[in-house]
Amino acid sequence: MLCCLCVLLRAFTSHAQGLPDNKFGDIYSENIKWSPFPAFPPEARLAILVGEPQKNGPYVIRVRVPAGVILRPHIHPENRIYTVISGVFYIGIGEKFDASKLTAYPPGSVVVLPGNTPHFHWAKSGSYETQVTANGPLGISYVNPEDDPRNKNKQPENVH
Repeated sequence: MLCCLCVLLRAFTSHAQGLPDNKFGDIYSENIKWSPFPAFPPEARLAILVGEPQKNGPYVIRVRVPAGVILRPHIHPENRIYTVISGVFYIGIGEKFDASKLTAYPPGSVVVLPGNTPHFHWAKSGSYETQVTANGPLGISYVNPEDDPRNKNKQPENVH
């Protein structure tokens, strides 16, 4: 699974504007380049701001999720720090989606998520944008493989 993610990240990052993490640089919010990310529901977007998430080392990304979209239970191997940029970020801990376990974080909130913690998100009250700071490589695996958007469009193999 991780190798597939690396291939997807390489394809994704070839169009990204990520700043190097070892010299001065800047990105104004109006210049952020948003793209779909195969491991997210199709409506969600990701932008790489700093670093190269597919490699070892620090990175900063932003995630934008429109109203009503749910990211089903999944894990990331890396420790993450989420900063809520806009909207209300609803996150719950657990291997099964349970709306009663969601906690709402308004803009300016910071959430620390240890690696390998099963969790889920819901854009319950409208769209949200978070900034994620972590050390790569970025990874994502869904608790239930059927929830993984990368598996939705796979054609069954012909069995002879």
